[in-house]
Amino acid sequence: MRNAFADELTKLGNEDSRVVMLSGDIGNRLFDKFKDKHPSRFFNCGVAEANMMGVAAGMAMNGLRPVAYTITPFVTTRCLEQIRTDVCYHEAPVTIVAVGAGLAYSGLGPTHHACEDISFLRSIPNMVVICPGDAFEVRGALRAAMQQDRPVYIRMGKKGEPVVHKGPLTDFKIGKAITIEEGSDVCLLSTGNMLPEVIEAAHRLKEKGISAEVVSFHTVKPLDEDKLKQAFSRFKLVATIEEHSLIGGFGSAVSEWLVDSETMAKKFLRFGTPDAFFKKSGEQEYAREVLGLTGHQIADKIIHALS
Repeated sequence: MRNAFADELTKLGNEDSRVVMLSGDIGNRLFDKFKDKHPSRFFNCGVAEANMMGVAAGMAMNGLRPVAYTITPFVTTRCLEQIRTDVCYHEAPVTIVAVGAGLAYSGLGPTHHACEDISFLRSIPNMVVICPGDAFEVRGALRAAMQQDRPVYIRMGKKGEPVVHKGPLTDFKIGKAITIEEGSDVCLLSTGNMLPEVIEAAHRLKEKGISAEVVSFHTVKPLDEDKLKQAFSRFKLVATIEEHSLIGGFGSAVSEWLVDSETMAKKFLRFGTPDAFFKKSGEQEYAREVLGLTGHQIADKIIHALS
């Protein structure tokens, strides 16, 4: 995902002289192409993320289109006050890009995990929250974000994630979910880098004679309400799947929508991380296995719920 982001950012920088890149002291080699072409528009702000966010807000309010980038907990939790007060309060068009969301940096321990950021940022007024499911969605999200005159948060994985889409998404729209596979029995609503696991779950369900529709809900705020209405009216079971806490994340947003819209759910499951720090030692695949977030575990729980 991060390589796709760097490449797309370079293309956008070629097209729009307002595009400015701010880094929290990471990805210096990743952005070599951008720096080579636009050396005056790349700023390494150091390990000073709060300052970086204030700089981005000032640039945005003076006509530039800054993109602020670093590891997820450091570009969200560490500078939450500046995001809220400097960026969102002023409706400054800053694009905040987080790398290594969820448990992508599982091996580095809880300081580098990010399972609360959706909750934090979707609660702030004026903020758009996008969680791309693969590299093509990253490209679409970045292009769409640069067309917004408001703050946008893009939550990415790390690198090497499977590519789900077959090609560029020319019709990517903020707030419009994408149906990946059609089905008739259950509907799996995925957000972020859980999408490959959700597709694996759908294939395992198919082996058991259960037809699963897979939807990439890349935008958590604003939600695609039309797609939600369709899902809860058509399917006997709807599930949300995310690599984020069950408190305040995508599943919580859908739950709130259910209550507010007075929509009845036949069966509704939420998959996510528990209300606890993940303190075991292991990489992302191991963490998902421990927390029940692999494709086969998701499928097994859905089969159990249906029976």
